[in-house]
Amino acid sequence: NCGHGTTMSGEAAAPRCTDGNACGVAYNCNFVICRAVNDVYIDEAKEVKGVSDAFIWGADNPDVKIISTSTGRITGSSQIADAVRYANSKEKLIFCAGGTSFSFTTFVGVIFPAWMPEVNAVTGIKDKENLVICNDCHKGKQIDFVIVMEKARVGKHPISTATNNTDQPTTVGGSSVATATAAGIAALVWSRFPTLTRDQVLDKLITTASAYPNKTNQYGWGKLNADAATN
Repeated sequence: NCGHGTTMSGEAAAPRCTDGNACGVAYNCNFVICRAVNDVYIDEAKEVKGVSDAFIWGADNPDVKIISTSTGRITGSSQIADAVRYANSKEKLIFCAGGTSFSFTTFVGVIFPAWMPEVNAVTGIKDKENLVICNDCHKGKQIDFVIVMEKARVGKHPISTATNNTDQPTTVGGSSVATATAAGIAALVWSRFPTLTRDQVLDKLITTASAYPNKTNQYGWGKLNADAATN
C-alpha cells in the first residue's frame, strides 16, 4: 500500500527494459516476493506473524538462497527471532535493514531483526571518501555492510521502480534500499559462482569490501564492491 515493497523489489531485481523504468542490481534473478506487513514498521500481531511465516517459508523453500527484509522494529520479537534462526540453520543468506529513522526512532541504533548475529545488517552512507552515515540512517556495532545511498551535497537518492502507471522511476533512500541492493549484489556473486556455499558467498562479500580486513565499529566491513566480488 505504501509502495515500499515495490521500490525495494525494483532495487534488487527489476528487469531490464526499453522504457523509462529503472533496472535492478540482479535484474535476471529468480525472485520471490512475500508480502508480510502493512508498512515498514512491524508492530501489529498479524505483521509479526507475517514476517515469521515469510522467513519460515523461505527457509523451507530449496529454491530460495537469499532472504532480504527492509522492515523492522525497535524492540525484539521472540517469534520473529526464532524464524530468523530457523532460516539461518537452513543456510539462507539473510540481509536486514539497519534502520531508517521515523520521528520516534532517531534515538535508536541498529533495529531488530538487523541486530541479530544470524543476519547481515546493512545501512546507507553518503558518497564521501570517508564512511559517513546518510541523514536518516542508523549505524552501530551490529552493522555488517554499507552501500552509498545519498549524494552528500544535494541529498539525492537512488532510482527504483516506478510506483504508478508512468515510466518515470521513483527515488528512494535509507537503509531499506541499501539492504535490497546488498541482496542484489549477493545474488550476482552466487550467479557468478553457483557452486559456492552460503558462507563462501558471504566471505566473497566480506573480503572485497572496503574496510577489510579490519571491521569498523559503526560501519561493519565497509562498502560492498560488486565488481570485485564477482571476479
